Amino acid sequence: MRYRQLGKTGFQVSEIGFGAWGIGGAWWAGADDEESLASLAAAFDLGVNFVDTAPNYGDGRSEELVGKAVARWPGRIYVSTKVNPMNFKWPAAPGTPLAEVFPKSWIIESTEKSLKRLGVECLDLQLLHVWLDEWAGQDEWKEAFLQLKQQGKVAAFGLSLNYPLEPDYGAEAIATGLIDACETTYNIWEQAPEEGLFPLALEKRVGIIVKSPLDEGALTGKITPETVFPEGSFLEFYFSGDRRREIAERAERLKFLLREEGDTLAQAALRFCLSHPAVTTVVTGMRKAHHARENAAASDRGPLPQADLAALKGHAWPHNFWE
Repeated sequence: MRYRQLGKTGFQVSEIGFGAWGIGGAWWAGADDEESLASLAAAFDLGVNFVDTAPNYGDGRSEELVGKAVARWPGRIYVSTKVNPMNFKWPAAPGTPLAEVFPKSWIIESTEKSLKRLGVECLDLQLLHVWLDEWAGQDEWKEAFLQLKQQGKVAAFGLSLNYPLEPDYGAEAIATGLIDACETTYNIWEQAPEEGLFPLALEKRVGIIVKSPLDEGALTGKITPETVFPEGSFLEFYFSGDRRREIAERAERLKFLLREEGDTLAQAALRFCLSHPAVTTVVTGMRKAHHARENAAASDRGPLPQADLAALKGHAWPHNFWE
């Protein structure tokens, strides 16, 4: 496992992070707590020291499991969690008043609850779970950030940016100097962050956390038109209609990335993300221990060759299956 510094924080975090949405259950049907704890332990054993969670991942279940796993582990694990929008709407719609989404009292209340569920006295990183740059000049979120830092309850703050990203990528918020990291969707098909966010992050020393590097599993190459998802899983919606056929065909076109015995498309997709110098860590789901082993190996392999990165420009495919 290789490590990179998360922006200005000084945190040396693993290139592969544990995405803890799936272990919360709910939208991801079929989660098993003991299996999830075993997977977290396996990931930590492989050098993963960064976990991304949120209060709405199973209504706190994910945070509680992460807290248990971190308490059992003797080494240093960095945990990032989030403040849900008070109106529970993703993404944030332009024109929405900040008071409906992130009033100061809500940010502080959410933080206190996350501290309790995680069983820690200080959060390493706290992200606002949606963002509009029209809020950047308003005071309430800034006052909450500064108060929580002064109280020693949060070490660093950031944003989980809206998807799709363009055209609002947090530049005004970053300009305030209060943003240590941004989390954004980025993968072989969704390359928009390279245009505005990544150059700005490099300039301002803002850490970049990549989410959805596998497009909810589409970039593993394992989903076919015949794939059946667990009943109740959001994947039934996400890959509804003719989408499974389309992503299977597009994934097949990426097989040129598999050159050595044991290569997997999932590893190639993670390596693509890690090839950009702005990226600090790539968080991906690992509900089973063998997922942790496969994902961790992507860091060991290093970035993709420049020729592959150039070829992948032609595979960009902006699409929004959340609609």
